[in-house]
Formats: sequence, C-alpha cells, structure tokens
Amino acid sequence: MASLPLSSSCQLGFRPISPRQSPPSISVLRSTSTSTSNGRKEFQQNLLTTAANPLLVPSSISLTNRVARKISTVVRASSAAAVTSNPNPPWQGAAMKPLAASIATGVILWFVPAPAGVSRNAWQLLAVFLATIVGIITQPLPLGAVALLGLGASVLTKTLTFSAAFSAFGDPIPWLIALAFFFARGFIKTGLGNRIAYQFVRLFGSSSLGLGYSLVFSEALLAPAIPSVAARAGGIFLPLVKSLCAACGSNAGDGTENRLGAWLTLTCFQTSCISSAMFLTAMAANPLSANLTFNTIKQNLGWTDWAKAAFVPGLVSLIVVPLLLYLIYPPTVKSSPDAPKLAREKLEKMGPMSRNEIIMAGTLLVTFGIIEVGLWVFGGFLNVDAVTAAIMGLSILLVTGVVTWKECLAESVAWDTLTWFAALIAMAGYLNKYGLISWFSQTVVKFVGGLGLSWQLSFGILVLLYFYSHYLFASGAAHIGAMFTAFLSVASALGTPPYLGAMVLAFLSNLMGGLTHYGIGSAPVYYGANYVSLANWWGYGFLISVVNIIIWLGVGGVWWKAIGLW
Repeated sequence: MASLPLSSSCQLGFRPISPRQSPPSISVLRSTSTSTSNGRKEFQQNLLTTAANPLLVPSSISLTNRVARKISTVVRASSAAAVTSNPNPPWQGAAMKPLAASIATGVILWFVPAPAGVSRNAWQLLAVFLATIVGIITQPLPLGAVALLGLGASVLTKTLTFSAAFSAFGDPIPWLIALAFFFARGFIKTGLGNRIAYQFVRLFGSSSLGLGYSLVFSEALLAPAIPSVAARAGGIFLPLVKSLCAACGSNAGDGTENRLGAWLTLTCFQTSCISSAMFLTAMAANPLSANLTFNTIKQNLGWTDWAKAAFVPGLVSLIVVPLLLYLIYPPTVKSSPDAPKLAREKLEKMGPMSRNEIIMAGTLLVTFGIIEVGLWVFGGFLNVDAVTAAIMGLSILLVTGVVTWKECLAESVAWDTLTWFAALIAMAGYLNKYGLISWFSQTVVKFVGGLGLSWQLSFGILVLLYFYSHYLFASGAAHIGAMFTAFLSVASALGTPPYLGAMVLAFLSNLMGGLTHYGIGSAPVYYGANYVSLANWWGYGFLISVVNIIIWLGVGGVWWKAIGLW
C-alpha cells in the first residue's frame, strides 16, 4: 500500500489569529496557550489586553504548571495505552496444521525404503519435493516461503548442494514470468490496457461469454507467431484480462473476483494450453517433441502435419472448454447490454493516446517482433530468446520512465512467483538427473507391456500415465525430455502406429500443463493474478484435463482416422 506523503497541504488544526480580531477572552486564552506553537508569546500579548481585570487572570507560572501537568498526564496515558492495548498480537507465522501435514509427508516418505533401482539420494529428494508440493497445496505460508523452506530442507539434509538447489534461478522461464508482471504494470499504468479493454467491451461486451471467446480466439491466432506461452500470457493477455476485469468491477482480493475475473482467468489459462497444442511453433518445447520423434522413429513431425492433425480437436476444445467453465464456474456478471455504450463513452473521454501509451504499445510491438523474428526467421543466427527480448523491452520502459524500478520492486507477486517456480524447477530437474524419472518410465513400460492387451488399450494406459505424471514436473520441456522417448518406444513396440503415437504424446505434452499452477509457462502468470483459489485451480484443472482427453482421443481419433494417421 502506498504511503501517505506529508505535504504543506496537510491541515493540522492550527488557526492563526487575525490582527482584526478582538482580544480573546480568558477561556480562549487558555485553549490558545495550550494549542499553538508560539503559545508563550501569545499568552504575554493576551495577558496585557486583560490587565484591566487582573483577578481573573491566572499567573503565568501557575498556568504553565497546569498545562505541563496536563501534558504529562496525557503522555503517560498514551504510553500506557500503547503498551497495554495489544499485549498478545495475533500469530503471523505459519498455519500449524497445514505445516504439520507437509512435514509429515516428507518425513514418512524419507524413512520408507527406496525401491530397487532408485538411489537413496533420489528417494530423499522425492520426499522433500512431495512435502513441498503438499505445502504449496495447503499453504501454511505464502507459496514463495514454502518453496524456500523446501530448498532449505534439501540443502540442510545434503540432498542437494546449495548451487544445485538454487540453480533454476538462472533458468530463463521464471524470469520471463516475472518480467511479464512488470510489463503488465506498465500496460495498466499507462492506460493502454484500459483503452484496449474498452475496445473489446465495445465490440463483444454485451455478454461475458462473448468477451471470453474473443480473448480465446485472439490468443489462438497469435499462438503460432509467438512461440512462448508464458510471453503470450504475461505480455499480452494477462494485462488485458486484468484491465477488462477492473472495467467490470471485478478485482482480486476485495470479494468481487467471481463477478468476472475468476472465470475469465481460468478460461484464458486452460485455452492457452489448447492453443499451444495446436501448432508446432506455439510452445517452446514443441520442437523438442519433433526432434525426439525423428530420433526415435525416423519420421519428421512437420509444422503442416502438426497443425492439420490438431486443428479439429483443438477447435472443439476451444469451443467446449470456455462454455463448460461458464456453466460450472460461472461469472456473476453474465450480460451487460449497456456495456458497449459505456465503453464508447469511456473511449471518447480518454481521447487520443498519450505519450506513455504510445511508448508502451511500441515497446510491446518491438519486444514480440524480436521474439518472433529472432526465433523463427533468423533462428540461431541472432540467438535472441524470449527472455532476452523481454529484458530489452523492460529496459525501454525503465529508461523512458513508463515503469520505474520502484514499481517493479513493488510487484510482490512477480518475486513470489519467481521464487516458488524456480524452486520447483530445480527439484524436478534433479529428480530427473538422479534417475528417478527414468526408473519410473521403465517401470511403467514393463508393467503395461506385460498386460498382453491390444495396442489401443495399452496406448490408452500409457497416455494416462504420461499425462498425469505431470504433477511431478514444473516444466513441459523437462517432462518431454525425461519420458517422451521411452513412452513412444514402448507404444510403437506394442503395436501403436508410430506417427500417431508421436502426435498424441506431443499434443498431450501441452494439454497436461493445465493440471496445476506450475505445469506450463502460462500457469504461474494467470494464477498469480489471484482471482482463483488454489483448490479451484487444481480441481477445475483435473476436470478440464478429463474433458480434453476425451475430446482429443475421441473426436481427434475419428479425425486422425479420416486423414490417414492410423
């Protein structure tokens, strides 16, 4: 909360005596002599004016002593009140029951014998990781604090070295997410967010559902051009969502989240996973899936083939998911027939774009132009990744004063998200390095292969295990790198058409990001807006995952049969 500045305009209750006023009476004299900064001088002047009646005027010594006694009494009373007003301040530490549940999870798993083929170090890190996840779910402390406790426990128990525990703070993804919040600050501060929000309301604002669909399909159109789902979410759509919600009177933390913000945030997040699955260039880890596919089955997973296979199930999901959330998690503001008219009036009142709005808009265009051109046109020649472009963009905003560094420091959600997301990436990454993920993959492969089922049923089991194991991952790229090759190899060996298997696993590698608030780059961005509780985020995430699997394997299966994938 911003502090209240002291200025010359503050009214402290002092009123100077006008020279035209008549001399004050004795009663006025007493109050004046105790309330003005130059009381002694005024006392002497007033004493002269009342000299005609000296019996009614107390001596200066007695009056001064009386005032001193009163001031001393007030000071002692104030001091006593300050000491005794709140002898037992409320507890501001951790919630003990959730903290105990988190610690108990780690301790129990720590002392369970490690399975054959799993190193003790990997098993102990799993105990710390799951204890941290339980803490993040139950929230005995803010998320960043819980994650920091997890890192501290891993270092204290010698499970990880200090450099290993904090290694992910050098990973670009958490920083890209933090930078997205700084962009959002400038987007809203300059009024550019409101301007664009009012344009959307003017065009689609007669209903909340129409507003949601306009954002969903705008994001899907931008997805193949901006290869970072975190950049799309944080740099473009989160600021827009927050501006739209504010325009509709829905703000985080004041009880109005369900007016529009909760549904719109969750809808934009879940559909960002869908649009990422629809194009090879819509998510940074998708080319890794294509590369591993070629290494495993010697077939190219091209941009056109990917988009063709994903188009029909993706389109169905983009239509169904917002509508389903609208029915089961509805905004309380569903229709506003006067909103377009009000938006037009607001736009007229705003007038032409200000200098800072122009700078903000230009910075966004330059930043995302660099991301698109640097990554997809010139490839590795420029070596410009998304986080580098975002830092360049923020530098422009800082130099021009559109955003100040104090405002960046005040974005507590950005720093909190950076902390807990980097912590989870580090622990999940070392679970893979310690061999736990490869052991899990091999165990699943042996189990499914020994069931003797048809390739359709075997592949279905593999798909579910691959999908829901994502609860253990804080990165789609880490999940793909750890498990994609093993699962594709087993699916092919069990009779699944190899190219179909590769396509399905690649699509699911995006859709599974919707399970948690840390599973894909856009998750921490939208969750950090604080419109949706963690319980609702995970609960609806699981429900939408079931819907997406049904759509992509059901409707998608029919479509893939029609285009000859199997």
